[in-house]
Amino acid sequence: MAQRYRRTSSELEGFASKFWPAELSEAEAKVSIIPLLVQTQDQFIAVIGAGAKSVEDLFTIVEVSTLPANLFLKHLSVLADFGGEMFQRVSREFKTLFPNGSLKFVWQDKQHIYQFQALPHSRLSNQKLKIDGKEVLKDHPLNNLQKDAIVLLLFGSASSEPTESVASALSKCEIGDYLGKPAELKQYVKQRYIWVSRITGGAKSNTLGQAAQKFVADYIRDTLGMPHARVYLGGKLPGVTHTDPITGRLTSFDIVVANAHKRVAIEVSFQVTTNSVIERKAGQAKARYEQVEKTGHKIAYVLDGAGNFQRDTALKTICEHSHCTVAFSRNELDVLCRFLREELAQKK
Repeated sequence: MAQRYRRTSSELEGFASKFWPAELSEAEAKVSIIPLLVQTQDQFIAVIGAGAKSVEDLFTIVEVSTLPANLFLKHLSVLADFGGEMFQRVSREFKTLFPNGSLKFVWQDKQHIYQFQALPHSRLSNQKLKIDGKEVLKDHPLNNLQKDAIVLLLFGSASSEPTESVASALSKCEIGDYLGKPAELKQYVKQRYIWVSRITGGAKSNTLGQAAQKFVADYIRDTLGMPHARVYLGGKLPGVTHTDPITGRLTSFDIVVANAHKRVAIEVSFQVTTNSVIERKAGQAKARYEQVEKTGHKIAYVLDGAGNFQRDTALKTICEHSHCTVAFSRNELDVLCRFLREELAQKK
């Protein structure tokens, strides 16, 4: 008996994960850090505003604080908008930026010299600094590499050797200006996190959506077992357009699996909280299905998440205009791969 791939929304819900599975937990952790930073911002402000008289004094305050050292560094990184790529740039251009291996800077109207202890580092990254993924959620003791990064982020813009390269690389590293000024610091940090939260609110949904798409694409590549089939992120189907088939541009799908004579488009949506993504996909579903049918290709959907199942009308519309509908789990993606094998084995 042939596998029935077109499921109703209620049938689909019986296979659903509803909440992010373990495979995507790390991706979720990477973009879910902002709530933790907001929650611990008062601790961060307390460390910065404690009245350190020297860099070594600040390191001591960080070490005895209840705020983990790597989370303190993460606060600085986010506030300065200075992440992995910029850290790599500093390490790569270290000899040009700091020919003497030290940073000279003005702080509290005095000249200071900080001798870097671990920089340059050939593999400097957020991961090495313990401020990426799940590592930022763990308590890592302060090490020399983190000390170097803290000084960069606090005092980089205060360099007394403001060459063009230093100014370009470290212009945002100005938080040290607020040391010893608790009232100004508190206002700066809170306003900054309002801005960061607005930006990352949308980025979270987008990033997790992209992580789900990539996971599905990689799973198909590893599992399909058809050497001549290709898997494309953001692929297109010939003859399927946004508007007029003659003049309109080709529609981009989340994933397209293709061989020499057939293509299958796949749309992926995993929403834990309810939002408009599933409504947008539902609004496009009927027209896309009709165009795909005319071209002799197929369209499938991977749909999951508690938020999506709260949009029952939208979900029903998609299920009615799909050749295959599965939830997000390895067993369900195996069903999708069976569907793909059957379809790609056929000629139009």
